[in-house]
Amino acid sequence: MTIRVLIADDQMMVREGFSVLLNAMPDIEVVGEAVNGRQAVEKVRELAPDVVLMDIRMPELNGIEATREIVAADGAAKVLVLTTFDLDEYVYQALRAGASGFLLKDASARQLADGVRIVAAGEALLAPSVTRRLITEFSKLSDAPRVLPSAQAAYGDLTERETEVLVLIAQGLSNGEIAGRLVVAESTIKTHVSRILVKLGLRDRTQAAVFAYEARLVTPG
Repeated sequence: MTIRVLIADDQMMVREGFSVLLNAMPDIEVVGEAVNGRQAVEKVRELAPDVVLMDIRMPELNGIEATREIVAADGAAKVLVLTTFDLDEYVYQALRAGASGFLLKDASARQLADGVRIVAAGEALLAPSVTRRLITEFSKLSDAPRVLPSAQAAYGDLTERETEVLVLIAQGLSNGEIAGRLVVAESTIKTHVSRILVKLGLRDRTQAAVFAYEARLVTPG
């Protein structure tokens, strides 16, 4: 199946460059572009893309608020945030708003396409080492947003093994790596991950990692 992509960025060169790169892939099609966050929200409703490449700093409605609206309105579209710097406080806020991951704007064509495929497949956590560093950095802030009370309460519903898997997700391990660490089948880990997301009311692995840090299940550092 072809992955439908919407590119939201206020810089025409970025939009055109990414469009050319992605349309060259046999399994990816750029179905639309948006020049600001408000237009991105409208285009998602109109075009129903699978993945939205979302710049953070845009006029009218920034990428964080646009991400929040898209996630709230459409459970199908996944948001992949575009940023110039990997340690960016706004990226952290975008992850909390529901983005499935982030990608540097200087990514290669292969990294861009692979990032879109990973997010579309629901794997969500892009570049685990970088994402982990990002989350760790901003969870250290004294004013870092805390996990919602409703999600915190739901944490008590997790089994001991599910809690263990959640911590390993936050540490940036893939399903295969977690399976190896716990000496179980990868399919078993996938089941645990699915149950964790359902119990906590979370969207994907990235949100699970954010939850684990903000709930202090994982110590930053």
